Amino acid sequence: MKNFFSRRVNHEELDDRELVALAKEDAEAFGELYARYVKKMYSYVYHRTGNSQDAEDLTAKVFSRAYAHIGKYVERGVPVQAWLYRIAHNLVANWHRDQSRRKIIALDDYVARSLQTEAPERLAEDQEERDQLLAAVRRLPEDRQQLLLLKFIEQLPNAEIGEIMGRTEGAIKSLYHRTLLALREDMQRGPEAIQQRRLDGTEV
Repeated sequence: MKNFFSRRVNHEELDDRELVALAKEDAEAFGELYARYVKKMYSYVYHRTGNSQDAEDLTAKVFSRAYAHIGKYVERGVPVQAWLYRIAHNLVANWHRDQSRRKIIALDDYVARSLQTEAPERLAEDQEERDQLLAAVRRLPEDRQQLLLLKFIEQLPNAEIGEIMGRTEGAIKSLYHRTLLALREDMQRGPEAIQQRRLDGTEV
């Protein structure tokens, strides 16, 4: 007599590659994939939108779209989470276009502390300078803000960031270097320049 229980798969014990292979035909396997990555996707979307309700809606769409296309997913040397982030990135980009909203990432003090640790030179010494750094981050172009978000909040390696942003790993490294230089230049201009931008009506 066949022992049905011996064939039951414990999805939690599978690695991502095995789980994705099963998820193409097994809804329970996709459910485990959802459980593994829903918090990361929500965090990413929330920091891109700054709104919890929109983040919940878009996160649900991420997994709805992933479920619809999981059968066509082909691994290309990057983890499945990079594929999920790419879906989230596209949905958020569409959301910004549809809503005609400015692309502002809800960055927080965590980014400032991370930048101080990772940058070759300390960018900020005290709370006032950290606030100045955050203001400088928010003045960056949207793609550079996204890079900092993926690197410091989501803590992704450059290869995965490149997959998400549609760039090579080398291009991401170059963009990161240019971003740090831009932040330093902005910081070195000091609060007087920021005040002048406010008076001119150009402060972001």
